[in-house]
Amino acid sequence: MAVLGNLLVICIVCADPHLHTPMYFFLANLSILDISSLTVTVPKLLVILLTPRNTIPFNQCIIQLYFFVAFNEIEFMILTAMAYDRYVAICNPLRYTIVMNLKFCALLAAVSFIKGFLEPLPHILVISQFYYCDSNVINHFFCDIPALLKLSCTDTSGIEPLTYGMSVFTAFIPFILTVTSYVFIISTILKIRSTEGKRKAFSTCSSHLTVIILSYGTIIGVYILPKPGDSVKSNKLVNALYIVTLPLLNPLIYSLRSKELNVALKKAIGRK
Repeated sequence: MAVLGNLLVICIVCADPHLHTPMYFFLANLSILDISSLTVTVPKLLVILLTPRNTIPFNQCIIQLYFFVAFNEIEFMILTAMAYDRYVAICNPLRYTIVMNLKFCALLAAVSFIKGFLEPLPHILVISQFYYCDSNVINHFFCDIPALLKLSCTDTSGIEPLTYGMSVFTAFIPFILTVTSYVFIISTILKIRSTEGKRKAFSTCSSHLTVIILSYGTIIGVYILPKPGDSVKSNKLVNALYIVTLPLLNPLIYSLRSKELNVALKKAIGRK
């Protein structure tokens, strides 16, 4: 359902010329990332649940870990770009088409992907060189950093603060930029005198704000807030929410809140 929902968003955005705007360009990128993150973890999880094959080769485990971290980082960057897009649309509407041109949007997306694929690479390479000589049972449903560090016989006292710092940095910088954009957005909306004007302005960013709250809320719950006892066990449910539920909710949130997307969907159904 999550894959079909995101594929539908991508197809509608590509097919309807009225949706060839910066906001829907980034939304299509977000849907691509949701599908990509699902394919990293869920197929292997389904194999484990439905068959007796509950093992994963070490190389595949490291590759799964790398792409999981990379796609998460890219998604935070794309959400930040969407926040900037809403900032320009609401705070500087007369300059919107000049600032958010196709070249600049493509540059933001390219920087997001390049940063997301390059930044976690050194940390993943270090983790791949650790010795795993005690247990080979991962107390998780996919290869996540905390679960692998618990299995290593190598002294991880040096890499754990680095990994924690990477997680905070990965989410913190986009989070600060996103919050900054929304501070200016809310300040501008509050200056609008008419209630209808405020409602229309807020409706243009309500979907994105909902996705932001869900994404950062779950990632903070998993990797930043301390947990009593075994943090890996307590993180499984929140990780499942983040990995499976959010990609399902994202297209629903945008389709329910976006009038343009609803109109394009009805036109596509009418043609069929």
